[in-house]
Amino acid sequence: MRHNKSLVRSNTIIYRLLLTVIFLKCLLLPSSFQHPGIIVSAAEDTGNENDGKNGMDDEKMDWGTFYDPKGLFCGDYDCYKILGFDYLTFDKVKPTMKEITKSYRSLSRTYHPDKNKGSKSAKEKFVKIARAYEVLTNSDKRKEYDYLRDRPDEYLHKYGSSVIFKYAPKSDVRVIIVILLVSASLFTWFVQQQRWRTVADHLIKAAVEDWGRREGGSTESAEIRQKALEILANQLEQKEQENGHATNGSTVAKKPQKKGAKVTKKEKKQEEKEALRKIVEKLVNEIDDFGGGFRKPTWRDVFVVKCLYLPAAIFRTVSWGIIFYARRLRGLPYSDEELEVMTKRAVGQIAWDACSEEEHEQMKKSALWNTQNLEEWKELQEMKTLSAGERKQIARMKKKSGSKLE
Repeated sequence: MRHNKSLVRSNTIIYRLLLTVIFLKCLLLPSSFQHPGIIVSAAEDTGNENDGKNGMDDEKMDWGTFYDPKGLFCGDYDCYKILGFDYLTFDKVKPTMKEITKSYRSLSRTYHPDKNKGSKSAKEKFVKIARAYEVLTNSDKRKEYDYLRDRPDEYLHKYGSSVIFKYAPKSDVRVIIVILLVSASLFTWFVQQQRWRTVADHLIKAAVEDWGRREGGSTESAEIRQKALEILANQLEQKEQENGHATNGSTVAKKPQKKGAKVTKKEKKQEEKEALRKIVEKLVNEIDDFGGGFRKPTWRDVFVVKCLYLPAAIFRTVSWGIIFYARRLRGLPYSDEELEVMTKRAVGQIAWDACSEEEHEQMKKSALWNTQNLEEWKELQEMKTLSAGERKQIARMKKKSGSKLE
C-alpha cells in the first residue's frame, strides 16, 4: 500500500512537471491559427515593427495569374489567391462571404500602411487586397470574374485585346487644313521652280558650248549666244578704251614692272568662256517663260489657286468640245481656233511654243492631227538636226529606193 502511495505521488509530481513544461512552452513559442483554405501566422500580428517592415519589402507573394490587361478586376493577379484562397481546391464549394471578409480583415491588418510606415511594398499589397475584397464581395462582379477566369477569349471579345489604344488629343481641323494647303502650295511652287531651272540650265549650257540641233541646241540658244557675244565684245572694247585713256593721260613715269607668266591661248579662251557664261546666265535668268509650261513660278502656280481655277478650266474644256462637235454636225469648216487647238494637241505644247509664227501657220495648214501627216512632220524635224552631209546621204538612199524627200 505504501509502495502504491509513493508511486501515485511520484506520478503526480511528474504529471505536474509535464504540465508546467507544456505551459511554459506555450508561453514562449508563438501560437498559430488555422482557417479553411488559408493559413495566417499569428506572428505576423506581433513582434518588432521594424522587423516586420523589412520583411514586407523582401516578401514575394504567390498570388497566381489572371488575364486582365485592362485592370477591370485584380490586374495580373488572381483575386482569390490575393486573399489566400486556392481556386483549384474549391471543387463545388467556394468560400462564403463571411470567410472572404474574415480573410480580408486579417490581411488588411497585417499590411495596413499605418502598421508598416515607410514600406512601399506593404502599401501596394494593401491596395491589391482591398481591390480583391471589392471584386469578390460584389455578387455581379464575382460572377463575371468566375466566368472569365478560364475564358480569355470571352474577355477579349467583350473588352478588347491586351493592346490598349488611346485617342490622341483632339486637333483643330481648321489648323490641319491650313497646314496641308500651305504645304501643298509650297510643294507646287518648288516643282514649278525646278521645271524652269531645268530648262534654264540646259539653255545656258547649249548657248555657252554652241550646241547645234543635233547636240540639243535650239534657235533660242543660238540667239542668246549671239547676243551674249555682242555684249562681251562691247565690254572688251570698252575695257581697252579705258586702258588706253589711262595710259595717254598719265604724266608720271612709272618704274618698269616685272613681267609675269604669259597667258596661254587655252587659258585666255577659258577666261573668255567664263565671261561669256556669266553674260548668258544673266540673259537666261531674265526670261520668265520658256513656253510649254516651263516658266518661273507665279501666284497662279500655288495649289490653292489651282484648285480655285480647276472648275473654270474643266468648264472651258467641256464647252469647247461641245461647240466643236456641234460645228462638225452642222458641216462647218474648222475655225482658226480649232486648228490651233488640234495642232497643239498633236505636236505638244513644248514643240508648239518652240516654233515661230510662220511655222505655226504652216503646221496648221499641214493638218498634223492626221497620223500620217504628223509622222512626216516629225521626220522633217529630225532631218533638221542632221548635218548637210547626213541629209545628202539620206536623200540618196531614198532616191535609190524610189522615194523623194519633200
